[in-house]
Amino acid sequence: MIKCRKIAEKIKEADAILVGASNGFSITEGLNLFANNDRFHRLFGDFEQKYGIQNILQGFFFQWPTEQERWAFTSRLIFHYSCSYTGSPVMDALKKILSEAPYFIITSNGENHFELAGLDPAHILEIEGSWKEMRCNRGCHDTRYPTWTAVVRMTEKEKNGHVPTDLLPRCPKCGGPMTVNFQPKKVQIQAYQHFVEKYHNEKLLVLELGIGARNQLIKAPLMRLVDQEPEAFYITFNKGELYIPRGIQQKSMGVDGNLGEILPEIAELL
Repeated sequence: MIKCRKIAEKIKEADAILVGASNGFSITEGLNLFANNDRFHRLFGDFEQKYGIQNILQGFFFQWPTEQERWAFTSRLIFHYSCSYTGSPVMDALKKILSEAPYFIITSNGENHFELAGLDPAHILEIEGSWKEMRCNRGCHDTRYPTWTAVVRMTEKEKNGHVPTDLLPRCPKCGGPMTVNFQPKKVQIQAYQHFVEKYHNEKLLVLELGIGARNQLIKAPLMRLVDQEPEAFYITFNKGELYIPRGIQQKSMGVDGNLGEILPEIAELL
């Protein structure tokens, strides 16, 4: 594929690589927040039948009648998609690509796969937080606490869609309920800003992986950055939905296709 060869050349030439990743990348790894598919039925069919929940995203923001059920859904999700994560071919390909130059990743994906796959957490900004952490739902303080150990215990003891009350996570300061963290860390934001400043006027390659045209959280800032940086080059990968504004078309490329097929092909060319 001619485009893959050109992309491989751009990767080799880059002084640094900035990755933006959203739902399309997660879907390639088998996690679709919006799908009412066989995997959703197998994992959450009981909640679907009881409450009419149609997908993972609805489950996250559903008004659960009890904390026992909310954490049954949440722990089941995190255990299956994060605690049990062992990598994927598309992640392996991305890791090979990122071995070519200094990198940074900005993502709205909360399942923590980039860090779990061995990429440096100091080079990752999880703009919508991470499932690996929880915080006080009352907001009495800002400290984040790890979720993995609590999730494993809750998953092991869950029965009939309920977590035992004594296993429910509690805030160590106010004793109130805990919730999964959906907010980025300040240190991550600062690391991202430092990366962008460090490679100002350098050959910065922006790889946008599975971000929809309407995503203003990551896509819009990345496109503005490419517009402002004279040496930046922008490559967007998205199946069935490519969008490149006119102002940066001369230093951009769009690839319409399956990330699970395209990224390994590019990695093989490096």
